[in-house]
Amino acid sequence: MNVLVEEWVNKAEGDRQTAKREVNVVDSPNWDAVCFHAQQAVEKYLKALCQQENIPFTRTHDLTQLLKALLPKYPDLASQSDNLEWLTTFAVEIRYPGESAIEGDAEKAVKIMEDAITLMISRLK
Repeated sequence: MNVLVEEWVNKAEGDRQTAKREVNVVDSPNWDAVCFHAQQAVEKYLKALCQQENIPFTRTHDLTQLLKALLPKYPDLASQSDNLEWLTTFAVEIRYPGESAIEGDAEKAVKIMEDAITLMISRLK
């Protein structure tokens, strides 16, 4: 694994661990944070794969756009398309007034994150 890919993975793992920790908080959990960090973890793993395969990407938070760039190399990742489209909604909007996640959103976000990351880890060299 080259250095830049490893940096993306390390950043992703920080977000992954934050989401997993926060989803289990009993006193005043922050469901918005769970969803945001789950989205960020998946985004960074997608960018790690793009980096590994020398697939250019922009400064985007759109998981669907990143996934589409990877599909020619990893067509089986298409199975994640609907879930990643849903998770993308937590990249920006959730950080502003007017939008809030609930416990069910947080649990779903962590499940999607874990499923997607499991698929991506097996493709990282």
